[in-house]
Amino acid sequence: MSPIRSATIAALASALVATTLTGCQFGEAEQDTSPIVIAADLELSGAAAPMGRAYQRALELKRDQVNSSGALNGRKIDLRIKDNRSDAAESLRNIADFSSDSRVSAIVMGGCSECAVGAVGVINEKRIPTIALAASGAISSPVADRRYVFKLGPNAADSASALTTELRRKNVRKVALLASNDDYGREGVLALRRELGKTTIKVAGEESVKNTDTEVGQQVGKLVKLKPDALVVWTPPEQAALAATSAQQASFRGSLFFDAGAAGDLFLGAAARATEKATMVFTQTMVIDDVIATTPAKAARRQWFQDYTARFGGYNGSSSFAADAIQLIADAELRAGGPAGKVDRDGIRDVLETSQIDGLSGPIRMTPDNHSGLMPQALTTLVARNGRWRLAG
Repeated sequence: MSPIRSATIAALASALVATTLTGCQFGEAEQDTSPIVIAADLELSGAAAPMGRAYQRALELKRDQVNSSGALNGRKIDLRIKDNRSDAAESLRNIADFSSDSRVSAIVMGGCSECAVGAVGVINEKRIPTIALAASGAISSPVADRRYVFKLGPNAADSASALTTELRRKNVRKVALLASNDDYGREGVLALRRELGKTTIKVAGEESVKNTDTEVGQQVGKLVKLKPDALVVWTPPEQAALAATSAQQASFRGSLFFDAGAAGDLFLGAAARATEKATMVFTQTMVIDDVIATTPAKAARRQWFQDYTARFGGYNGSSSFAADAIQLIADAELRAGGPAGKVDRDGIRDVLETSQIDGLSGPIRMTPDNHSGLMPQALTTLVARNGRWRLAG
């Protein structure tokens, strides 16, 4: 090859490299293909394990769906899950570990209200956006002290209002109340008293149970002796099933009403006979196979119900909250932007605070004044028929 031709090829190669470098530096930004790391602190063992495992299944299913959809512009969700053993101290250690990892965009916490409330200080100090699936209002309120904490799931005031509407509709005059002895249970008792105070319905008596109780017959027996028209059960799913069985054994002839916190599996299993004709307020997704999919949001809920049932052989009502948490965080990560491969937690928090989606659970609206996003109209009335929950009416 002649020296002149060799020099020309070298010059062309140099120009091409320079053009390529210029394009990288001054043209379009390099596509971000880094993973969106979402951490989850769940109750996978201990008293609250049944719900924790339902959340785990939902998070993993939603991750797989989003990753295979290609909706994240070349990025994928990396889910990192730790077991808090249904223990608030263990949960706090998990939150500290997750928040110290700069790759983690946000945290999803499970159904333990005590865990979420106990972690507020660390979450705020580490400035890591966190969505809790637990029920207590103290998780997300007051907002001024919980800037990085958000909540998905029914609110006590909304459940109490919906329950009271149903009690009035069924001409109930006297109720007895069984509630869990925790933040959500106490909050529920206050909310229900407040709503019932606007009516002529009388509260005959109240009893409380622990989340870990495997025997509630004594408390239910006391309430049944008061001969109420209805027994309102404001507990987690396991205690709600126990309460229904205990009421049946005590020959209770009145009606059973469950608040949204009692929602668990679609099929009632061993408690099927005891819960027959019981009423529960919860989201429509629990019974979406009873609903005609007239909107894209309803079609998406129906698809979620079918996908979850196909993979796991049953359905858990609260699974949609976990799936919506993944969606909210992934959306917020994309909208927050920032340099490729670098997590902008403050940006994610800011986006979450104004998020509005028609989620799998129903309409969700976060605002700077309200970090508990599930709207009241997400709740509907369900009834237990032939061993499973159905849409009432």
